[in-house]
Amino acid sequence: MGAGKTTVGRQLAKHLNIQFFDSDREIEARTGVDIPMIFEYEGEHGFRRREQGIVCELAQMKNIVLATGGGAILEAKNREYLMQHGLVVYLRCSVDRQLERTTKDSHRPLLNTENPREKLQELMKIRAPLYEACANYTVDTGRLSSRMAVKQILNIFESSESKDEF
Repeated sequence: MGAGKTTVGRQLAKHLNIQFFDSDREIEARTGVDIPMIFEYEGEHGFRRREQGIVCELAQMKNIVLATGGGAILEAKNREYLMQHGLVVYLRCSVDRQLERTTKDSHRPLLNTENPREKLQELMKIRAPLYEACANYTVDTGRLSSRMAVKQILNIFESSESKDEF
């Protein structure tokens, strides 16, 4: 959350001249409601169920950049789909930087809590090992501008032997 998945993903896709998809935006487009409303009516479980279907569908597409929601990694099937169908880049970002980037964003239902820092730390403790296990590469977006993160990913891509998997 706040690592730059959408920003970096969109810029990367533009540079590669391929389609960009954001799984959260796809869910919103298909349901006609925003993520906070889905959380309100269906809870996190209902949202994760929808997310799994979208991630499965999008991960099987060729020549795209896909930004998943931060919690998509929690579902084993999502990790499986992503690892089987593409090159996975983990955009790592410190909790301090995430908090900086998300403080004024009311579109993040998991941070609608009394202590967002504590929530981000809790999420990172659970998610970081999953991201690390799933990722082919890790890019620290907490220290890089989105432009520099894209450049680093492109350098990884250029040196990768599996360019057709990107």
